[in-house]
Amino acid sequence: MRRPTPRPVRGLPLRAVAPNAVTALALCSGLTGIRFAIAAEWQLAVTMIMIAGVLDGLDGRIARMVRGESRFGAELDSLSDAISFGVSPALILYLWSLEAFPKIGWLCALVFAVFCALRLARFNAAIDVADQPHKLAGFLTGIPAPAGAGLAMLPLYLWFWTGEAVFRSPWLVAPWIAIVAVMMVSSMATYSWSSLKLRSSIRFEAIAVVVLLGAALVSAPWHTLTFICIAYLLSMPFSIRGYARIRRLRAKPAAVPLP
Repeated sequence: MRRPTPRPVRGLPLRAVAPNAVTALALCSGLTGIRFAIAAEWQLAVTMIMIAGVLDGLDGRIARMVRGESRFGAELDSLSDAISFGVSPALILYLWSLEAFPKIGWLCALVFAVFCALRLARFNAAIDVADQPHKLAGFLTGIPAPAGAGLAMLPLYLWFWTGEAVFRSPWLVAPWIAIVAVMMVSSMATYSWSSLKLRSSIRFEAIAVVVLLGAALVSAPWHTLTFICIAYLLSMPFSIRGYARIRRLRAKPAAVPLP
């Protein structure tokens, strides 16, 4: 007797609902940032992008925790990132500053949004590739989309707590977001924080730093975000040098053992 063929499983498994729901919330948060930008509520607009970044960091961990990874979730995550960290920051910065020079400002906003989508497309195309030198060495290729959105809005943070009109000037904002866009699609090595491993002797100090950073974000968010952006920019030369050192070590021929 022939065995009955198993029925194909259709749809998403129940364990994949939770991480995909978090991804959808991140997408909603990013779109809500555009709504607040249209109403000229700039601090709320930036806060929505920050919330989207937090949710984007949680959905992958929840998926691994409940073993709910799926191809659908990966595609939804990329779509959410393209809108929340590409389209939304570009529109917020355009409405806040670049609107004064519509042609150049809109061109820079388009470059940022498109380059963010190109970075995510490159990531999806290489997700199944085994030979990824940066990833195998514990680094990322270029600036990730959430970090790019955070860096692009650095003039906004400075304007919030200084009130200086120079930070709102399109002559400053336009080249800045163009530079950040190029860094997102570049091939430079940047630190992958998920690959960093702390020594057991400094784990307590690391927890204390995280607690202090969280308290600073609550009490002085714009000052703290400015500090984080500057610290991230200063870390890039070290990540490039660290990856170059690893490449040199791998390029050395293995020593031939003596008989």
